[in-house]
Amino acid sequence: MRTLFRRVFVYDADQSSGMVGPTDVLVDGQRIALIGDADGVAADRIIDGGNSSLLIPGLINAHFHSPANHLKGSIRSLPLELFMLYESPSDPDLAPTPREAYVRTMLAALEMLESGTTSVQDDAFLMPSPTPEIIDAIMSAYRDVGIRATVALDQPTLPEADKLPYLSDFASPGLSAKLTASASATPAELLDLYGYLVDNWHGTSNGRLRAAVSISAPQRVHPEYFAALDDVSLRHDLPFYAHMLETRAQRVLTIAQERFAGRSLVEYTADLGLLSERMNVIHAVWVTERDLDLIADSGATIAHNPISNLRLGSGVMPFRAARDRGIPVALGTDEAICDDSVNMWAVAKTAGLIHNISGLDSDLWPRAHEVLDALWAGGATALRRSGELGSVRVGSLADLALVDLQSFAFTPLNDLREQLVYCETGRDVRHVMVDGRLVVEAGRVLTVDRGALLAEAREIFERTSAARRRAGVEADRWFPEYQRMVRAAAATDVGMVRTVGTQ
Repeated sequence: MRTLFRRVFVYDADQSSGMVGPTDVLVDGQRIALIGDADGVAADRIIDGGNSSLLIPGLINAHFHSPANHLKGSIRSLPLELFMLYESPSDPDLAPTPREAYVRTMLAALEMLESGTTSVQDDAFLMPSPTPEIIDAIMSAYRDVGIRATVALDQPTLPEADKLPYLSDFASPGLSAKLTASASATPAELLDLYGYLVDNWHGTSNGRLRAAVSISAPQRVHPEYFAALDDVSLRHDLPFYAHMLETRAQRVLTIAQERFAGRSLVEYTADLGLLSERMNVIHAVWVTERDLDLIADSGATIAHNPISNLRLGSGVMPFRAARDRGIPVALGTDEAICDDSVNMWAVAKTAGLIHNISGLDSDLWPRAHEVLDALWAGGATALRRSGELGSVRVGSLADLALVDLQSFAFTPLNDLREQLVYCETGRDVRHVMVDGRLVVEAGRVLTVDRGALLAEAREIFERTSAARRRAGVEADRWFPEYQRMVRAAAATDVGMVRTVGTQ
């Protein structure tokens, strides 16, 4: 299939204006074959930009959890450790059927595609534990909708008591039993499921679907399982997802538990020999200079989720300190429940704004070109696809979005980069292509009956609303004890501040 974009401007990070054109762009199969005058070039499909459209790389959502897609707007803002009580209950009545898992995955995939996001890294936590049928449902949804997806299984192997500081000190007898209960799947069982994911889905759909690995977080798994997943990652060159130092409580954890011997989660991971260029260090809010040096030395990428960090009160990641060390920074929405959408334009804008209250000199605030670099080049690095994704260049994979420049966001066109970051919301995305295939036309997805899918989602999740309410009542039971833990962590001096306002 050959698709020709005629008379379009093309985003080009190397140009002072941020773009070239108007020109033509030929897509042949999966890749961009020509940028320039295409008069006389044969094509199966011609899309005319009318000298008023901008062809950009498809946006890359570098961190996401699909299993909460149906829960947006259902939990008030709370610290992560309290939020997770409601976000991922272990109630067996809430274990999804394969169809439910398919539909809830599709919900966010549709929203991402229609706003120009063409790649997503899904760190899928599956309660109570993954099964081959649920893995198939998630991957089938991504296959059918046409997005590029890299999927891992985010599952702990340690009991709850090992994951959090101080909680055992505040626990009632009923909570103590819950805290010491074994994880729902053993490391051996999870490794078998990774084998299933890799064998059945990695590299399928012409390479559009891929596997990744995830420990969830270093404090949540056995070190032996951590090392075993690193071996899987190394063998297949897979991204490795690890939440690190998202919250103050996670910083306190490394002081409060003897196994860390005063080391941060980053230092602990480095001492295990498992901090590598394949790793996505997710959040990295409560990091020290030493942590950042270790991340930089390893070649790892930081996945920055500014809206999620605001929603959960986690703090502000030290963006400038990471960039100054040459650490690749990618952007993510985190799950739909703690962003309440999966709109990467909003993430980019927030990333461009939140660091302005860091106290740094304004010359050190993020520039629009740095935010776009994180959105595209940083995302491609996180995916292990640097040079193939995140740019509109000959030879790159054809993951593209066509944006209307005759819209409010770009009228008048003063500075393309500034307006992409601070003005665009996704509403001006007209066409979206993934892997050389047009999947959104005139703002509507082509691959799925959108109306029917949304109607089915409403019906399915209305049926499960009573079970979700029961799970919320159960979470309410443990809330006071978890809150005492969070408050104790907040009162612990960790030698840094990552929050704003009155201290």
